[in-house]
Amino acid sequence: MNNQLRSALDRRSALKIISGLQNFDPKSVSMIVEAATLGGATFVDIAADPNLVRQTKAQTNLPVCVSAIAPEKLAEAVNAGADLVEIGNYDSFYAQGRVFSSLEVIALTKATRNLLPETLLSVTVPHTLPLDLQVALAEELVACGADIIQTEGGTSSNPLHSGILGLIEKAAPTLAAAYAISRAVSVPVLCASGLTDVTIPMAIAAGASGVGVGSAVNHLSDRVAMIAVVRSLRESLNASLVLR
Repeated sequence: MNNQLRSALDRRSALKIISGLQNFDPKSVSMIVEAATLGGATFVDIAADPNLVRQTKAQTNLPVCVSAIAPEKLAEAVNAGADLVEIGNYDSFYAQGRVFSSLEVIALTKATRNLLPETLLSVTVPHTLPLDLQVALAEELVACGADIIQTEGGTSSNPLHSGILGLIEKAAPTLAAAYAISRAVSVPVLCASGLTDVTIPMAIAAGASGVGVGSAVNHLSDRVAMIAVVRSLRESLNASLVLR
């Protein structure tokens, strides 16, 4: 594992900025990667496309994670220089009515590990499963070779309130998963989906070793605003370190 990433996970302060599993726009990805680099992120997560990988590796010294649900695409991205891979970031598929069963995620994990026996592997546990089954799946994924478990759920939650209370409600599913899963597995847990600077300290308190943030950054269209948001996320993580 990259020393910078390992250190951040060990200190429970890893910040992953996600450009989007289906974001193949070079200009958009470049702007997100720039914001992640200048804002203090630990690593970036981009679509598993060899051209995007080469572009990103030339742009930043941060570790580059690639996301896909196709093991062969992950392998192609690693051949292009990706540092680690992620099976997950399923949110765009939920909008199409597609869900992922435990058996499918396990099969994807086994196939990816067979193709990439030495590559750092992160796997997202679908929030569509009941929490007890999320925990059981996480344990099975670690047995299959997952090095990091990622949680999700924020983008599918429906907050009843606005403001800070709404932000907490939005993050509740992924926070609950991080709490339960981090107590069941020995590998780092990355809490992702629907997080903001308000809820990042809660994710760390719940047991996460780091956080993944996508829409709070990648839905913006202004470079300066993106950098400012990443910096606020980093400051929130740093504050959670002080409080521990």
